Amino acid sequence: MKKNNLLSLLIAFVLFANAATFIEAANRPNVIVIMADDLGIGDVSPTNPDCKIKTPHLQTMANEGITFFDAHTPSAVCTPTRYGLLTGRYNWRSRLAKGVLWGESEHLIPADRPTLGHLMRGAGYHTAMIGKWHLGWDWHKVDGKIDFTKAVKNGPDINGFDQYYGHCASLDMPPYVWVDTGRITAIPNREEGVSKKEDRYGWYRKGPIGPDFHIDDVLPHLFGKSIAHIKKQSADAKAGKPFFLYLALPAPHTPIVPVPPFKDASKLNPYADFVMQVDHHMGQVFAALKENGIDKNTLVFFTSDNGCSPEANFPLLKEHGHDPSGGYRGHKADIYEGGHRVPLIVRWPGHIKEGQKTNALACLTDIYTTLEELAEQPRKKTGGEDGFSLLKVFGGADSSCRDALISHSINGSFAIRQGKWKLCLSAGSGGWSAPKDNVALKQGLPPMQLFNLEQDRAEKNNLLDKHPAKVKELLHLLNQQIKNGRCTPGETVPNDREIKFLPKGVTISSRD
Repeated sequence: MKKNNLLSLLIAFVLFANAATFIEAANRPNVIVIMADDLGIGDVSPTNPDCKIKTPHLQTMANEGITFFDAHTPSAVCTPTRYGLLTGRYNWRSRLAKGVLWGESEHLIPADRPTLGHLMRGAGYHTAMIGKWHLGWDWHKVDGKIDFTKAVKNGPDINGFDQYYGHCASLDMPPYVWVDTGRITAIPNREEGVSKKEDRYGWYRKGPIGPDFHIDDVLPHLFGKSIAHIKKQSADAKAGKPFFLYLALPAPHTPIVPVPPFKDASKLNPYADFVMQVDHHMGQVFAALKENGIDKNTLVFFTSDNGCSPEANFPLLKEHGHDPSGGYRGHKADIYEGGHRVPLIVRWPGHIKEGQKTNALACLTDIYTTLEELAEQPRKKTGGEDGFSLLKVFGGADSSCRDALISHSINGSFAIRQGKWKLCLSAGSGGWSAPKDNVALKQGLPPMQLFNLEQDRAEKNNLLDKHPAKVKELLHLLNQQIKNGRCTPGETVPNDREIKFLPKGVTISSRD
């Protein structure tokens, strides 16, 4: 009898706990996080008043929500930023020290690493990922070649997503097949690719492609899947079972393939046309939320994974008076602001005051901690190690309490920002713009760069020699946040690898 009573109590407790989670979830908003690919801060009107590309739907989103003007990606390139967004942890703490993954790369995020998927599912949400994954998954390979008849292992499903539908990496990286929660939808029946000589904007690397995978249709197809998902989940959402959707766009990254009526619509170039197409589809998402009666109870984030790529054709856009970096130096891959300062627009009707603009320092790692607080989930030892909640900023506060920002470039260079001061631990751009690091060193430029962003947003004047005390202070702060395994308060945790961040010849002196 005692054992039966104990079992009954245990079952009752579990049922009560599940019911409590359900009741709490019923009062929480649906959440959609939309990440564009290679969209610069200057490419949309909410973050660039001089923008020459028409983005009316994103402007409406900004008018109805909050726009961040000092928001940053944790890296200046694709894969590491996606890692940072989903884990709330700086990407360079992982095994990926530089660069990005490729189409056949193995999975990067272990199953036991907390992610937004785990977080939201634990809070009672249905979780889904649609679009460009670019964090690796494990193809079944025989003698080094993919067997497309077999299931895909260790995709977003091990990272907390109930379902997913997408492609493996950037849209210019093969193989070109759709994977639906581990299932390949169609076995490739040919190889396909377009060279840069054939198409300056629409090129993509040659590789296997499925009969249901059409490069020009990928962007509208993914938005169509997302809108269908919103419709499917709306009934449950209204009944108290909210959903979390991570929509990772493949655009306006190469291949730059705008379709009618957007082709030639901008009168600038195909890249600008493609941005207009992204904006149009964003309008469709908001229309779907309204049509399904869940607009007022849905929190939507819109951002980008890094700055604009040179593939957009900066010289031609400049001729038309358009700057994808919005007056900041550099672009995708760089340690300079143009590499990692991006649009961040957030809309939640009735909860975020309309038309807010903020200069609060933010990083995409903050989305994890923001949703953790929103969903009233307990803070844990790992997960969101480098994130600060933005809820106070949504409510009008000037700051989220984030005091510093660590940035990372494609070649593994670091920068640390505190207040107006930014220290780049590289002689050059750390990426693709001039001067590249090897050229900068040959030119005899110093191994680090210190900028006052309040006075020099274009990062033209290196103040390294004029403020040695500030350089020392920032180096110590960077070293501390690296060693602690986190930049937030809490227990020290290990990084996944030994992290070397000092340029050759630079040392950290002892504090006075």
